[in-house]
Amino acid sequence: MPQPTLEEIQKRLARFRDEREWGQYHRPASLANAVSVEAAELIELFLWSTPESEAGVLESRRADVEAELADVMIQCLNFAAATGIDVLAAIERKIELNAERYPVEKSRGRSAKYRDL
Repeated sequence: MPQPTLEEIQKRLARFRDEREWGQYHRPASLANAVSVEAAELIELFLWSTPESEAGVLESRRADVEAELADVMIQCLNFAAATGIDVLAAIERKIELNAERYPVEKSRGRSAKYRDL
């Protein structure tokens, strides 16, 4: 079965929203908050894990991790729809900006912020 395109997923999310008349709640600030809440729920799955135990958490709670990641992505796509942001174009621009900010010769193996390189 072929994977749906991003556009197909966005249309499906819009139908889901519209069938429930939830568009009235999809304001940018509320959706930005929803992204944060869902991200926190993803983070919570790894709360108190050590670097050594993260793989075990992922293995034993994979379905939960996938569900929370999906929630984060769904809310990001809902935010993009509410604000008219082309997600793929925004990602392309950000990748290009990061390539400029983090040149390989300065950033390889370093976690420093671009202004500290």
